[in-house]
Amino acid sequence: MASLTKLSLSNTNSPAISFSSSLSSTTPLQWRRTTALPPNPRRKPMRVSAKIREIFMPALSSTMTEGKIVSWSKSEGDVLRKGESVVVVESDKADMDVETFYDGILAAIVVGEGESAPVGAPIGILAESEEEIEEAKARASQSGSNSEVKAEVPPSPVTAPVETPATTPAVAPTEGGRKGVATPFAKKLAKQHKVDLKSVSGTGPFGRITPEDVEKAAGIVKPAPAVPSTSAPMPSPAPAKVSGGNFTEIEGSSVVPFTTMQAAVAKNMMESLSVPTFRVGYPIVTDALDALYAKVKKKGVTMSALLAKATAMALVQHPALNSTCKDGKSFTYNSSINIAVAVAINGGLITPVLQDADKLDLYLLSQKWKELVEKARSKQLQPHEYNSGTFTLSNLGMFGVDRFDAILPPGQGAIMAVGASKPTVVADADGFFSVKNKMLVNVTADHRIIYGADLAAFLQTFSNIIQNPDSLTM
Repeated sequence: MASLTKLSLSNTNSPAISFSSSLSSTTPLQWRRTTALPPNPRRKPMRVSAKIREIFMPALSSTMTEGKIVSWSKSEGDVLRKGESVVVVESDKADMDVETFYDGILAAIVVGEGESAPVGAPIGILAESEEEIEEAKARASQSGSNSEVKAEVPPSPVTAPVETPATTPAVAPTEGGRKGVATPFAKKLAKQHKVDLKSVSGTGPFGRITPEDVEKAAGIVKPAPAVPSTSAPMPSPAPAKVSGGNFTEIEGSSVVPFTTMQAAVAKNMMESLSVPTFRVGYPIVTDALDALYAKVKKKGVTMSALLAKATAMALVQHPALNSTCKDGKSFTYNSSINIAVAVAINGGLITPVLQDADKLDLYLLSQKWKELVEKARSKQLQPHEYNSGTFTLSNLGMFGVDRFDAILPPGQGAIMAVGASKPTVVADADGFFSVKNKMLVNVTADHRIIYGADLAAFLQTFSNIIQNPDSLTM
């Protein structure tokens, strides 16, 4: 029995010894620790991110690349509730309230009022409780310092070639943090002259290294024609300065940067240059339309609503004018007829959209138009109220303009420019002369999807509706 007891003890001890030895061995110990320790560092950032969140600059439209802070609805230290408005952001077309998706405390404001930030950039820091406010402010100061560094980088390539071209090439790359991005020809020259691109400061767009930069770094005195151009202004500093390209700055002039809306309009106009367009003009007698307008004007109907309704009715019969070509390989017949009407507002231009204009009666359409104009002038339009147009109207007739051409908006097939209705001498089929009111409309169309015959047929239909406008009130 004693021996059995000893055996049981030895058996019970042997596993204990083997287990302790496994703890002392390095291989199993490392394996167990690698599986046990990683959750801690992973949990830590998850816990922090749950308590400290960044408020990002939202994309309020498909064309928005950056936004401007109009005003903060809340101040630092204010308690926020989910769904509560925090800041008013100026997008490319409107001012919109931005809500928070979480409860918390507005610990820090990263982007102040009147400042701009790209879409996706942090504009504020939200803390879950008061304990995280200091840490949130520290994060805000870090993001603010990063933005200041980025803001200081662009001026360096501009001032470098003017003041000290020999010294700045070594400094600019370290400040900008960009590796030598050079044009293919610049790389070829660098190999020929054994120039290290890392030591060259690029003066091209976005700091790109040009062949001229490589030649300067190699000490080549090729830019001889540039010497007289730089030495010529020296004796007479009063003449205009060359600012960029062939443009000159007139002394005493002031430079005003684009607003967010103006920048968006300029971007859209540049995109329109890539579309092959053609233009067709058409005269239309407006006596009947003028008589109808005199009747319905008392009921609040505007001329813009009349023209939009007539355009929508014509587009029903000519869906090609309501189509869109976005990829250059296909076109889309839009299921809805959404008439966008250009409106001039303070500091820019916007096109509120009358959605399903063919399905609304004239009076409801006019009421909807008044609401859109009020929202446009107060910069309160929602994105779907200005970027969903399928056909655009631009009317300058109220200013006495008899004819003009409009630029095709991106993503649409056609735009119609409407001139003023003016008395015109007209000869009938029997050769008798009379005076009638006439207006001239010019349509700019995308020639990839709309052809001359399609546009002419549409204008004939539109003219018939204008000259027989009783159908507009039905």
